[in-house]
Amino acid sequence: MLKLHLKKWLLASAISAALIGCAHEVQPVSTLPQGVSLIEAVAQAENQVSIPYKKYQLANGLTVILHQDKSDPLVHVDVTYHVGSARELAGRSGFAHLFEHMMFQGSQHVADEQHFKVITEAGGTLNGTTNTDRTNYFETVPSNQLEKMLWLESDRMGFLLPALTDKKFEVQRETVKNERAQRIDNRPYGRLNERFNQALYPAGHPYSWPVIGWPEDLDRATSSDVKHFFQRWYGPNNATLTIGGDFDEVQTLAWVNKYFGEIPRGPEVKPDAKTAVTLDKTRYISMEDKVHLPLLYIGFPTVYAQHKDEAALDLLANILGGGKTSLIYKNLVKEGFAVQAGVSHPCQELACQMSLYAVANPAKGGNLADIETKVNQTIAEFEQRGVTNDDLQKVKVQFEADTIFGMQSVQGKVSTLAANQTFFGQPDMVGSDLARYANVTKADVMRVFNTYIKNKPMVVMSVVPEGQTQLIAHQDNFTPKVMPIAQEAVTGLTGTAFAKSSFDRSKMPASSAAPLLTVPQLWQAKLENGISVMGTESNETPTVELLIYLDGGHRLASLDKAGVADLTASMLNESSSKRSSEELAGALDMLGSSISFGASGSQSYIKVSSLTENLNATLALVEERLFSPGFLQADFDRVKQQAIQGLQHQLSDPNYIARAGFKALLYGNDNPMGVSSNGTVKSLSALTLDDVKQYYQQQYRAGNAQMVVVSDLNQQQLMPKLSLFSQWQGEATQVAALGTSLTHPKSTVYLIDKPGAAQSVITLGKTSLAYDATGDYFKAYLMNYPLGGAFNSRINLNLREDKGYTYGARTMFVGAEDSGEFMAYASVRSDVTADALTEFVNELTAYQAKGMTDDELNFMRNSIAQGQALEYETPYQKAGFLRMIQRYQLDNNFTAEQDNIVNNISTQELNQLASQLLNIDDMVILVVGDKTSVEPSIKALGYQVETVTLAE
Repeated sequence: MLKLHLKKWLLASAISAALIGCAHEVQPVSTLPQGVSLIEAVAQAENQVSIPYKKYQLANGLTVILHQDKSDPLVHVDVTYHVGSARELAGRSGFAHLFEHMMFQGSQHVADEQHFKVITEAGGTLNGTTNTDRTNYFETVPSNQLEKMLWLESDRMGFLLPALTDKKFEVQRETVKNERAQRIDNRPYGRLNERFNQALYPAGHPYSWPVIGWPEDLDRATSSDVKHFFQRWYGPNNATLTIGGDFDEVQTLAWVNKYFGEIPRGPEVKPDAKTAVTLDKTRYISMEDKVHLPLLYIGFPTVYAQHKDEAALDLLANILGGGKTSLIYKNLVKEGFAVQAGVSHPCQELACQMSLYAVANPAKGGNLADIETKVNQTIAEFEQRGVTNDDLQKVKVQFEADTIFGMQSVQGKVSTLAANQTFFGQPDMVGSDLARYANVTKADVMRVFNTYIKNKPMVVMSVVPEGQTQLIAHQDNFTPKVMPIAQEAVTGLTGTAFAKSSFDRSKMPASSAAPLLTVPQLWQAKLENGISVMGTESNETPTVELLIYLDGGHRLASLDKAGVADLTASMLNESSSKRSSEELAGALDMLGSSISFGASGSQSYIKVSSLTENLNATLALVEERLFSPGFLQADFDRVKQQAIQGLQHQLSDPNYIARAGFKALLYGNDNPMGVSSNGTVKSLSALTLDDVKQYYQQQYRAGNAQMVVVSDLNQQQLMPKLSLFSQWQGEATQVAALGTSLTHPKSTVYLIDKPGAAQSVITLGKTSLAYDATGDYFKAYLMNYPLGGAFNSRINLNLREDKGYTYGARTMFVGAEDSGEFMAYASVRSDVTADALTEFVNELTAYQAKGMTDDELNFMRNSIAQGQALEYETPYQKAGFLRMIQRYQLDNNFTAEQDNIVNNISTQELNQLASQLLNIDDMVILVVGDKTSVEPSIKALGYQVETVTLAE
């Protein structure tokens, strides 16, 4: 679920001034199209962070919000309908989410699958999401594509039903079932929330059923039900259209009125009642699941979004369980009773809850009754301890920083405006939200603790591994009431008018010339010790993104020490020789900064995000952690145990098993590429603190390091601040070359048994090209795009849209400096495993033989060429661009050469690559699924089946 609004604090005046300096005076449009009314024009608020906008309303009730941001040549369009699963009825769940899918299936003037094709070919990205209270559809496209987006969105708002067929309905129902199987039934702890909400909310409460729906409710639905649901809730008077980015306001309003203005109003929509949720007693429920670690989940019903007590409850959640300085961390994680634990206060339109979770550590027995006791003791400790000045201050600064970082993309600002308008009728609430959080006092926090938490009934849920019910916290004492199935899927549906158009909607609007793309201007420098620094200036927010990369990572370690790179990075996130983990975390919280050490297959890295005004203090903390690590035995023992248990948890996830198993088959267990960078249970168990110290000496040397930085500071301002890293010493460490990859017999399917799995994860692939920016690797990326690189690619349309086998299927090339792979993959229904494998093989074989068509070539060219407008918007995207140049030693204008290749490469050259690279006989085939049910059908296809296991 998405949070419904920003929860931030009042910003320091220096930050506010930095943002306000970019604002402009908002002037109303002098002449409005007939039927369009200006509701309000809001400029940048003085001495306060806000999002300037203009709000209009059409005669049919559609609310239109415009926010101009000309910093990048793109626009973000969001249509939010005030309908989510809360508008459904008992026994009729899943309609809102099902409709999220149906709205992409074409409308009267937009052909089947055309919605995705049009936006992708325009270089855009798109999606839709559903939660309890709203459904939104959004796309980000180059700015010259705006009219086309309004044509698409208006056609499905006003003209969907004529194109809604029984076949489309059945296919999307199967797709939703596949999504449920992949995201819920086949995922560890996936069913937790839906079971928990049945206990927390009264029977029949609109939050008591899952957003994705109960399977039996989906089976019960008919296409007529779906049509009625659309007619009831998807009218313009129940929608907000928000547009942000680089656009002409007068022209945009004219387009909006043209495409949306003729759509008739739907039935009137009234807000649902916000009835307080109460519990008569503490309710205990439990569930066995295919998991490794027991989990305790506790919830207290509280208020609703924008309630006067919401802010204080948020602060209470942060104090109780918001990171390493919290009480829950101290008492459960630090003491080793839990591998992970935390507290949050998620709020929705009708209700909020104080939620606490703890994943039990088997090393301490894993008994959830003990965890519950620890939680209750922690709550009692808070009552005695109370609220400190530091508690309030650290949360205040965290929210300050989160607000600024949330302003880095047009999508972030548009999403905020759309949600606030939908739920509260006021698009920009950033300033008022910050103010109400800033005004929270210690007394407020204690008051809400006493009102909603102390001695109050709660829901306590135990999730335990199958067959280990002895670990539950308490015997179940609650069974959800089964509500009668609503006779009708929709209520309140009155006579509805169908839209008629005064112009030819079947003609897709043309696009103007593509906007000129400005690639970030780079600067390069070196520190005194030779460390390369690459940077660019970005003035949209007063922030700094600094990334330090170190060549080596997992490949720097011997295979018997697999996992030491990750473990060392984790230790560098802990105590220094000067301060404890908690003290360092508290210092970061006070700055609103983040510092994260991590590792991957071929790199270790340090990611630093900071407000510019706090950069010096943040870099001092980086310096302390990097050069003065504590490497305490107590930290090591805890972190190591967390890593082992975390790996055990991942080994219950079929998708992780598939990724790790595929790599092992390609490269073998004697090659670092074939062993997960997470290590194995065996290798992690054998690691010692001395191993970490030795790896630290090998990896964290100046000779291995390079830096990338994106900031509103220029090079002259920034380089002196980075000079503290000039003390860093040490020559580069040589990384051993990779061994050869393995070969496998043809017509063999490798099977990893996952008993009872709801889905099978299919992976086909082979070793392939190493990365290069302008050679065969880049051309292979172009070649693969119509095959499986886009949503409307051949493989995804076949397996998802035509067959209903999967929620999504993809193919891709992945390359590094000296290695690369091609892979095709999907999670499919268990009962169609063999059929889906056949479709994969048929598609790959056909594409290898005949390649792409000229139409597919043109689609690929348009999509990739125009999509560059979206690639450099945020500081983090800019940092990724710089890192590519730095890591692979590319020419600064390599994108121009890529453009030339995209525009001039022939189908013949691309299809020759397909012929060379996609031979199915060279590929490994791996299936992770229930052996008993899938093996016979795979053998019936003529394959030899070899059962394998992951190395432990």
